[in-house]
Amino acid sequence: MGSKWDIKKVTGSNHFGLWKVKMQAVLIQQKCEKALKGEGALPVTMTQAEKTEMVDKARSPIVLCLGDKVLRDVAKEPTAASRSKLESLYMTKSLAHRQFLKQQLYSFKMVESKTVMEQLTEFNKILDDLENIEVQLEDEDKAILLLCALPRSIESFKDTILYGKEGIVTLEEVQTALRTKELTKSKDLRADENSEGLGVSRGNGGGRGNREISKSGNKDKYKCFKCHKFGHFKRDCSEDNENSAQVVSEEYEDAGALVVSCWEDDEGEVSHRGIDAL
Repeated sequence: MGSKWDIKKVTGSNHFGLWKVKMQAVLIQQKCEKALKGEGALPVTMTQAEKTEMVDKARSPIVLCLGDKVLRDVAKEPTAASRSKLESLYMTKSLAHRQFLKQQLYSFKMVESKTVMEQLTEFNKILDDLENIEVQLEDEDKAILLLCALPRSIESFKDTILYGKEGIVTLEEVQTALRTKELTKSKDLRADENSEGLGVSRGNGGGRGNREISKSGNKDKYKCFKCHKFGHFKRDCSEDNENSAQVVSEEYEDAGALVVSCWEDDEGEVSHRGIDAL
């Protein structure tokens, strides 16, 4: 039965209030929730056999969804009595328990090391525990307590909620806004990571833009192979020999470009020079 509805067994350390809600839903589905109040609360039109059958039908899923330790405390109790005993064990309304839960609520603070979703779950659990022992709080008070529990990094969010709207602030509004903010933050982080990865894959060199910048530069960085002065090519040199020839490479970023020059001296011999550019 427990596995069919995926209801965790009561062990004494998990949340009894949520278990109670789930179990009540199971009994409603089985049409035997009236048996929780005992045979005396069942309609008088039912026979004794029908009443006994309904009580047993309600008791079975409860027993199957109790841990061994808890089951020992209520194993011999009828349905109504076992319910009351479970509530007395795990939903005590004593002053000490009530004060303990209130202290948890008023001292609750959100931290940077946990996600907003996780901490909202913790906050709501405290509220559920208080409601289970019939401690009622105004919805706006719950919302204010949650806003006061925000970490310092998003304190501005509190001002936006409190002073950015008119009327009453509700707990649902605050929690919805916090969840939306958390989802937006996660989406932005993924987008930044993708952008950084794309930038690394492109690299910094070999692009068309760099070559165009190289071509558009002035001639001050070029050296004449005739007079060895900067600012012009050999073909523009005033000391140039008409029979000389030159092949000059512009500044290439790709390795393997070759610069070759040749000239004819006064005795008619042709000299060559080759330089492998980086």
